[in-house]
Amino acid sequence: MSSKLIEIFNDEKLIDRIKNRLPHLFQLAELESSRAGKIGMEVGSLREKIITALLIYKFGKENVETEIPITEPEIDANLFGVPISIKTITGTR
Repeated sequence: MSSKLIEIFNDEKLIDRIKNRLPHLFQLAELESSRAGKIGMEVGSLREKIITALLIYKFGKENVETEIPITEPEIDANLFGVPISIKTITGTR
């Protein structure tokens, strides 16, 4: 994991913000991508955008490159020039 990415887990203010807002934003993504009570595959792309926005908020637009071709395998963004892949899981507790 990128050492810059680890900074997110050391920022208490940001951790509190994530705990408060991320569940709601993910729920909105699920509602947006639901059809007939089923969550569609596009929920992953919406969640990826939410997490990318978090990275931009923390590190600034100049340090998060998002213009990655969709054909590029396993790369969702570049953080300080280091490629990262964003994965989320849909499930129940």
